[in-house]
Amino acid sequence: MIADLDTIRRNAFIYEPVDGFVIIAGRTSKDNDFISVKVAAPEDYWFHVRGMPGSHVLLRSLNGQEPDKRLQETAAAVAAWHSKARNGGVTAVSMTKAKFVSKPGGVKDGTVYIKNEKVLKVRPALPEGTQPEKDS
Repeated sequence: MIADLDTIRRNAFIYEPVDGFVIIAGRTSKDNDFISVKVAAPEDYWFHVRGMPGSHVLLRSLNGQEPDKRLQETAAAVAAWHSKARNGGVTAVSMTKAKFVSKPGGVKDGTVYIKNEKVLKVRPALPEGTQPEKDS
């Protein structure tokens, strides 16, 4: 697991919606692999829009607290924002713990398998008070 946010920022968008939590969103398919395989800690929450291309998104607690439903929905909305569903309405987003995300050998960049999925329905959005970062 990579925890240094400056290292992660080169491959991801990072949002701090509330104290004690960060949302990390991959920029490209290769960055999505980096986020899901190298950055993710087992207890991080992992998100991806269902049925279309988009960023892999992590919700990480910096203080060991469990995120509430509203914060999970905020991270899901970020996943919808960083996807082909950005300009759509209510969007289905898969959520699971990162420990249930795996990358089999031989599959293309950005492809993972997930278990124990829960589906959240949200509108694409960034956390309140944040601006989209510019691509590096």
